[in-house]
Amino acid sequence: MKLVTSCVLQLGIVLATAAAPTLAQTQPYPNRPIRFIVGFLPGGSSDLVSRLLGQKISERLGQPVVVENNTAGGGTGADLAVARAAPDGYHLVLLSGGVPSAAAVRKTLPYDPAKDFAHISIVTTYPMVISVVPNSPHKTLAELLAFSKANPGKVSFSMSMVGSLHHLLGEWINIEAGTTMMGVPYKGPSAAIIDVAGGRVDVMIETATFSFGQIRGGKLRPLAISSDGRYPLLPETPTVAETLPAIAFSSWLGLVTTPGTPRPIVDILNREVRAIVEMADVKQRLADLGGVPASSTPEEMRARIEREVARWKQVVEVKNIERQ
Repeated sequence: MKLVTSCVLQLGIVLATAAAPTLAQTQPYPNRPIRFIVGFLPGGSSDLVSRLLGQKISERLGQPVVVENNTAGGGTGADLAVARAAPDGYHLVLLSGGVPSAAAVRKTLPYDPAKDFAHISIVTTYPMVISVVPNSPHKTLAELLAFSKANPGKVSFSMSMVGSLHHLLGEWINIEAGTTMMGVPYKGPSAAIIDVAGGRVDVMIETATFSFGQIRGGKLRPLAISSDGRYPLLPETPTVAETLPAIAFSSWLGLVTTPGTPRPIVDILNREVRAIVEMADVKQRLADLGGVPASSTPEEMRARIEREVARWKQVVEVKNIERQ
């Protein structure tokens, strides 16, 4: 009798062990910690928004969200880690508005931002800001462009690397205005602001997430913002479109996960993002960073990326920018 009982118990243990993965898979999502991977160093806007979003997702879904910084490949390491993970919704990353410009100009981008992710939602948007030093003789964007047109090659603007969002926006302005402003590359905005403030570069083209602090501190004076309407955080500043109607663009951060993730999981995350960005404390934190809350359907986010890749490819072709 003892032998029979022992065999029955062992069989039960074997069956329970074999069934454990199946039972775990059928439990409601999420049932274990979520990894939120950031492609940039701690302290930047992408890192801060990831941590803010991760904290709120954790609170609302009842599971830890672990934020990891992976700066390999200038940010592509984090994107790839998510693109190649198991399609179960436990790996998240924020893509930025700089990804479509990279896709347009880089030969070696190891993923397609429109096809190689399960898109969840846009989280926040922010314009690019065209600024000068406070004592610049150019009081408006129209004055700056008129001067540049009359003095070919005499106006310079700061940018990140060749093919960056800053670079392509500057060249888009050149196309529409018929100007020849020259881009000067920097490793980051902190280096660029030194030369702009020192008068060695005429114009700064930079994200609102960096520019707003410089504007508040009196180091820069904004001429225009790139969004398609007056920006609520800088309502007195004209849009670029008020001078060049064809140009309207806002950068963004948007949440994605691994391709093939079941749609019910994507829908859960989309629902949470939509609720989180409407929270008063989240709106305030995004405003402190120069952004405004935004949300979208997964389809709208993917369509936005596709439109932006196509637009930047046109700029690359018209200006004959060598693909990297």
